[in-house]
Amino acid sequence: MNLEDSLSLENRTIFESLNTPIQIQAFLDSIPYSPEDANRCPRRVLEDRQAHCLDGGLFAAAALRRLGYPPVIIDMLPVPGRDDDHVLAIFRQGKGIGAIAKSNYVGLRFREPVFRSTRELVMSYFEAFFNSFGEKTLRGYTVPFDLRKLDHLNWETDDRAADEIEQHLKHLRVTAVITSEMEASLSLVDNRYFDGMTLGIDPKGVYKIKG
Repeated sequence: MNLEDSLSLENRTIFESLNTPIQIQAFLDSIPYSPEDANRCPRRVLEDRQAHCLDGGLFAAAALRRLGYPPVIIDMLPVPGRDDDHVLAIFRQGKGIGAIAKSNYVGLRFREPVFRSTRELVMSYFEAFFNSFGEKTLRGYTVPFDLRKLDHLNWETDDRAADEIEQHLKHLRVTAVITSEMEASLSLVDNRYFDGMTLGIDPKGVYKIKG
């Protein structure tokens, strides 16, 4: 069963109303950020009206697919043990690449399709990708992954597929974004930027640093 056929009339109407990338982002921004570890497929995002970044990335990829875009995601990776990773659904318009994402943080969401490469897009998130100590933690990103390769898992309608996708992302080739010399000289995020980028944050969804 495809995603639209699996939805209630109300949820199908909502899903079919998302006719542009910014409308998809607006829907994700309208629902609460989920602090749970459990993953949701796109069907369940609509049913539960909540999502974290993987859920949101999969939902956005499914919604973009309905509009004729390939359902492609990438995973942005932090310093291990210092922050969460962050999944983007990416799309191309003309010569530009943009992104849709669900995040607890203001600055880790939508990007207009004005970036010339995946790296350029990812680097637009660098300053806003920080942890609860204000450390800038973005260190790499995976090769873009086309979810059509996992259609046999029914990833649009089955939560178990979301769990498998989470594991699959861990085995993709990773590109580093900065050198060790650059890392050594990074500053902390200043207080005003920190406050602005955490506006409306759910504290329960903030990465807990151990030790």
